[in-house]
This record gives sequence, C-alpha cells and structure tokens, in this order.
Amino acid sequence: MISKITIITLCSLVGIGSASGYAADGQAADFVVRTTAQASIDRGLRYLAGTQRPDGAWEAFDKPNPAITALAVKALTQGHGFGPKHPAVRRGLAFLLRFVQEDGGIYVPDSGMRNYHTSVALMALAATRDAAHTETIRKAQAFLKKLQWDGGEGHETSSSWYGGQGYGRHKRPDLSNTQLMLEALHQSGLSADDPVYQKAMVFVSRCQMLGETNDQAFAKGSSDGGFVYTPVAGGESKAGTKMDDETPRLRSYGSMSYAGFKSLLYAHVDRNDVRVRQAVDWIKRHYTLSTNPNMPDEQSQQGLYYYYYIFAKAMQAWGAEELTDDHGVPRRWRAELIETLVARQRDDGSWVNDSDRWYEGNPHLVTSYAVLALQTALTSAEQP
Repeated sequence: MISKITIITLCSLVGIGSASGYAADGQAADFVVRTTAQASIDRGLRYLAGTQRPDGAWEAFDKPNPAITALAVKALTQGHGFGPKHPAVRRGLAFLLRFVQEDGGIYVPDSGMRNYHTSVALMALAATRDAAHTETIRKAQAFLKKLQWDGGEGHETSSSWYGGQGYGRHKRPDLSNTQLMLEALHQSGLSADDPVYQKAMVFVSRCQMLGETNDQAFAKGSSDGGFVYTPVAGGESKAGTKMDDETPRLRSYGSMSYAGFKSLLYAHVDRNDVRVRQAVDWIKRHYTLSTNPNMPDEQSQQGLYYYYYIFAKAMQAWGAEELTDDHGVPRRWRAELIETLVARQRDDGSWVNDSDRWYEGNPHLVTSYAVLALQTALTSAEQP
C-alpha cells in the first residue's frame, strides 16, 4: 500500500499544504495520488508532443513505421489538453493513415510486422472516437481476424499454432502478438462473442503452465498458473527455464502472465474457471512493480515498461481495486503503479529503460507505455 511518507512526498510534489493532514485522510490521499499522476502524465505528454517529427511520426526502429507513432498518438488522444483535435494528434494520425493497405491492414509492406503495426494503429484510431475512421477500423479488425492461424492456413485445433498471432515473417505465433491483437479488437469494440476470441483461447491456454488445461507436453504436471511466450515447437519462454522438483520447466514471467490473464478476461472466460483462478494465484505469489516478475535476476528489468502497461490493462479488466498478495498484504494497485512510475520519470518528462531489450532504450516508446499505464490507473471503470 502507498505509505504516509509517500503521500507526504506526493503532496510536496503537487504543492498541497499540510501533507500530514492529507495523509491522515484516505479520500484526500487518493486526491493527492491522482493529482500527482495527472501532473506526471501531463509532463510525459508534453515530452511526446515536443519530440514529434515534422512528418508526424516519432522516432522508431530503422525507418518510419506506424508502431511507436500509434502508441504516442493514443496517449495524446486520451490526454487532457490534447485530444483528437490537437495538431500533434492530427499529424500523427495522418502519418498512420499513410500505411493503410488494400487488404485493410495498417503496416509497412514486407516488414514482417503486419499484426503488430495494425494492432497498435487500430488502438490509436479507436481512441479518437471519430466516426470518420469507422470503415478503416472495421477493415483493420477483419484483417487481424484473417491473420489469425486456424484451419484456413492448415492449422486445426490440434496444432500448437491454432488461434495464435505472430509477426508473420517467421510464421510462428506467440502470446505477445496474440494479446496485442486481442487488445486492439477489444478496444475497438469487437464483441467477445466473435469467434476470434474463442480461437485465441486455445492458443492462450497452451501458453499457460497448467497441466490440467494445457495439452502440450512441456506443461504436463505443472500447476504454476503463469504464462510463457509460445507453445510452438516444444514451447519457449523469454525467461528461460527453472527447476521444478528436479524437472526443468519453462519459466513463466510477468509480462506474459498478465497478458494471458487479460486475454482470458477479454474473452469472458468465467472467473471460476481454473485457468483464471490459477492466473490470479500466480499474480498473488509474484506481485511486484520493482521488476518484470519472475524473470531471472540478471534480466529482471527487461521489458519492464511493457509489463507496466499490460499490468495496468489486466488489473483494470479484473476490476478489483485491491488485491491481497500471497503474504497477506493488501495491494492498491493503482496507487502503487502511480508511485512507481512517478518515481521513475526523468526531468524532461520522459521515461527510459536502461535495460535496453525489446527496444526499451527508446524514450518515445517507453514514455508512451508509461503514460498509457498511468492513464489506465486513473480510469475508474474500463471504457472499451
């Protein structure tokens, strides 16, 4: 839980008078936390607006593409004082729409990232709530559904590829791409009754280290409940393996475990389902915001801001304001996430990860993740 010392510190940050008085009152403390979060968001948004390129994009990989730009546009669209009519948002949207393809996808041709580009672009367009983008959104949804691996590509339900989504170049689905597709479809209003969710649940379930419901050999006998990167080709975890009763097993880890948990909720899997219950138990055992949980110690900071964003969306979908961890400590996740991100923000309003894996050395990407996570923490009810 957020401490009295933290409240006093936050009070001083936002210039509110008697910090001790506010710390003694829960409602006032919440006000201070929210005010501090909004100030942090505003600084992050000003950083993003000030680093936009003349062509409307933000610095990305080796050449302009929709990915980081879409995340920045979404953050700005949702920001107080910005919104869909702001010039920075308009320039960013114009840049994104340059990549709309005849097949309905929004991506750089031959990049091997059709799902990734289209998913983040779809989220940005949906955030504008602008009827002018309705047809583009509909076609992007249809494109993502067509990309999903199923019988149309020769992968029936017995295949470990079935229901998954991948980058496309090496044609191997993974949970990161699959959850991103589901996030985009969910945010753009596609009903959970659509078959794309149920197909995805076959793949998502095979990413969970839970022998009771996972038919893949690597999960046999496991009751861990966390998730790994992909079940394809015997399974893979970006956290490697760990010993379990003298048996080497794929190691579940935070970003994928929250991604799998969130995906189950988006597909309206019953909360009493063993997959959901075991995922919640995993979260209680591994709850932390100081690392990407259960990654090996030397890798614990890798993918941290991606984890923060997925953590926020998953907890928002779960709907509980407080979670009691495995040590009996009640965790007010919104306040704790805000405290963590405020403390990590740099003087210029940006965030960056010194552990530069998965491109988290790029401040435009990481600042977008952080702002989106904070915006989620300030949204009291989920708003697809």
